[in-house]
Amino acid sequence: MTEDDRASQALRFVAPAIVALVVIGLWQALTSAFEVPTYIVPSPSVVAQTLVADRELLLRSLGVTLGIAFAALAIAVVAGTLAALLFVQSRWIEMSLFPYAVLLQVTPIVAIAPLIIIWVKDARTALVLCAVVVAIFPIISNTTLGLRSVDPGLLDLFRMARATRWQTLVRLRVPSALPYFFGGLRIASGLALIGAVVAEFVAGTGGSGAGLAYQILLAGFQLNIPRLFAALVLIAVTGVALFGLTVCLSRLALSRWHESELAVRE
Repeated sequence: MTEDDRASQALRFVAPAIVALVVIGLWQALTSAFEVPTYIVPSPSVVAQTLVADRELLLRSLGVTLGIAFAALAIAVVAGTLAALLFVQSRWIEMSLFPYAVLLQVTPIVAIAPLIIIWVKDARTALVLCAVVVAIFPIISNTTLGLRSVDPGLLDLFRMARATRWQTLVRLRVPSALPYFFGGLRIASGLALIGAVVAEFVAGTGGSGAGLAYQILLAGFQLNIPRLFAALVLIAVTGVALFGLTVCLSRLALSRWHESELAVRE
């Protein structure tokens, strides 16, 4: 790796960090200069103090929300991948069933979440299902596209070698689809977190099993705006961390052989 490449890699981290510091600095300066009340917009220092003071409550709620998001993401990955594998077997199957996957994507989760919560007796299961509905479409669409996007020359070679449908799927289509799958996974990870938070908002579940969405609602009712901002910061940081985790998984899986990751390493 050349010096220019190292500088480019460092810039990817330094540039966003500089922007964040500038924004936080301006936020702190403006709230201090205009003496903005904390019940309207708290300063970053007040939000940081609230994060420390309420860390036990917020982290416990974050654990609940993360549990729902991870469960939904796991189900979305399994179900979405199986659906994509089914679609690639036949154009007729794909044309018959794919529109229903699109229907799930375009239907607002806030419209169907109350129905799911009413139909499913267990509250946690209902929240997971709501998050699955939000997160599953990128897995289905990207994986299906990847399974279809194989090199025609390699496909003809497999046919000339009289490879079975299973051999073609495992040795050609699945490796070709992995970059697309991980692209969908990056999107689905964030959508699973969003789905979990939205489902918690709709359900309004409280008590010891309350997630961050409930803490946001409660903080809003109590005009505890610093806690509300602290919960929002935790959600944002968690979303970035989930995206970073999926990027790392993609690099671990593809860095040895796929050009998309090889180009990053060189």
